[in-house]
This record gives sequence, C-alpha cells and structure tokens, in this order.
Amino acid sequence: MKKQIAIIAGGDSSEHDVSLRSAAGIMSFMDAEKYDCYIVEQRGRDMHVDIDDKTYPIDLNDFSYTIDGEKHHFDFAYITIHGTPGENGILQGYFDLIGMPYSTSDVLVESLTFNKFALNNFLRSISEELRVFPQPWGGFHVSDSIVVRKGMSRPADEPIVERLGLPCFVKPNAGGSSFGVTKVKTIEELTPAIDKAMMESDEVMIERLLVGTEITCGCFRRLSGEPTTFPITEVVVKGVEFFDYEAKYEGKSDEITPARIAPETAQRVSECTKYLYERLGAYGIIRIDYILSGEKGNEEINILEINTTPGMTPASFIPQQVRASEFEIADVLSEIIEGRL
Repeated sequence: MKKQIAIIAGGDSSEHDVSLRSAAGIMSFMDAEKYDCYIVEQRGRDMHVDIDDKTYPIDLNDFSYTIDGEKHHFDFAYITIHGTPGENGILQGYFDLIGMPYSTSDVLVESLTFNKFALNNFLRSISEELRVFPQPWGGFHVSDSIVVRKGMSRPADEPIVERLGLPCFVKPNAGGSSFGVTKVKTIEELTPAIDKAMMESDEVMIERLLVGTEITCGCFRRLSGEPTTFPITEVVVKGVEFFDYEAKYEGKSDEITPARIAPETAQRVSECTKYLYERLGAYGIIRIDYILSGEKGNEEINILEINTTPGMTPASFIPQQVRASEFEIADVLSEIIEGRL
C-alpha cells in the first residue's frame, strides 16, 4: 500500500498563507505512485485535513483523523511551516513524543537555527575554530549583532549605531525574513524599526550591514548519508532595499541559477554548506543564505542565515535549484521520506 504523507502547513506566524502555497508546491512535486499526500493545516491548537471537500479534525493524541467511524493514520509528516511551530522545534518535539517520523532536523537544530542571534554566536564559534583547524575551502564570516528583548531596558540608540554603523538591519530574532525587517539608514529610524520587528517576535536582532553579492545554496542528505548541494542561486533585488516579501513574492527580484560567480567560489560555498549541514546534524532540505564580498574569485563568505523549512512553491529557490541540477524533485522528496521510514 502507498505510504500516507501529511504535508503540514500554515502555522502561527505572518507566513501562514505562504506556507500553504509551499504545501501546494510539495503536493504537486510528490511521486503520486508511491505516496498518498494530504495537506494538514495548523493554526494554534487546531489541525485539520480536507478530503473530498470535507474537513476532518486531527486527533493530537496520535495525529490521526476519523472518517465514518474509521480512524486513519499517517506514516510521515512533511513539515513546511515557515515560522512557529514548524521551524523552531515545537512541532518536532510533538512528533518525537508520538513517534511520528518527519522531514526536518531535530528539536535542537530547529530551535537553534530559528533564533538568529543564537545561530550567529554558534556560527561565530565555528568560524573561530576553523582558524585553528582550517578546512581546504577556507572559512566564513558572521556579521556583528546585538539582541534586544521585549521588557528589557533597551540600550541607547547612539551606542548601537556606534558599534554596528549605518545602515544596519533590524530583524525579528525568532521569525522569518519576510516580515518585520527594516534597513535602518538614520539613527531616527532605529527605534521605530525595533518596534516594528517586535510585532513579529519578542526578541529583535540588530545587525551590521553586509555589502556584496547575495547568494543562496540548498542542501539535503541523500539516502547514502552524504549531504549534497544544489546549484547556487544569485539574488538581485529590483526597486526594493533588500530581499523582503515584495522581492520574494511580488517579482521584485531576479533569481539567477546557477549564480554568476567564479567556479572556485561556487565550490567553496558548496563545501561550506555541506560542512555546516554536517556540523549541525541537519536533516531534510536546508538553505543557507550568503553575502559574498571582496574580489571576484577570492571573496569572503559571509553567512546571513540558515533556513530549515525553505519555501517550496514552483518559483521558490529550492525548486529552481533542483531544476538546474541532475536531480528530479520527486526523487529528492522521496529520499527525504525514505531516509526516516
């Protein structure tokens, strides 16, 4: 019999509807001869599945649903929630408790990568370690940042600007990069930007600006156990300050795959991505966003963030990269599923 796959989407962040579009993309990519797939929508404590235009609630005791008195169980959960609770470890902890295999990294990896400030400090420690134990591909850099928490006394604007410079970025610390992000150009814009980011997260990260070529590299673990990267995408924004919601979803960017970077740089970024995938102990598809700065072919690799549940609409980065690779996306998803079953 076919395996029953729950594609879990929605979530409790501003990216709820974006997540549903990713779920529709994954549904279209799945191998229909191997899997019966159903989209399970989550918001708060409500989870439900729609089948034949009827809605059935999910029993959270065992992640099942009942039709005409018959209980149905899923074999695997493919998580495509952007934000809480699918990208910060909460949903993963629930599935660990009930013994349901899932598509992403574990609780620790999800919670660490979701918290931008904690991730930056983790990455910074690895960067320092690489100075002592260098890799053939070199190393990477992480931008300086500070965090402000709701309810704590905020540092004055002047010392922040003195340390991080202008322009700088203000971002929700525990959230995606589509909402609540501001590129601050003057000191007067700093406090309103922090207030805006606080609407998305109780913690806000203020980060030194990185200037250069923005790229992103996807990676997944094959059934053999080896992490494998996809061709790198270059991001060029049009008419906006940075890669925000408009750039991602309203056509305000050019996304070029493979990226127009030197082959030796592409190789270094690929090796860096695989190295960090292994150091994290990641699973499923992740995407690491970078800024390349300096002389072409000898750029410094700067890490922006690590995304563990990347967008999966047909126009998203990962499907673009898979199409430019030797893989078929249905096979990539199958390897992720079979690796946990």
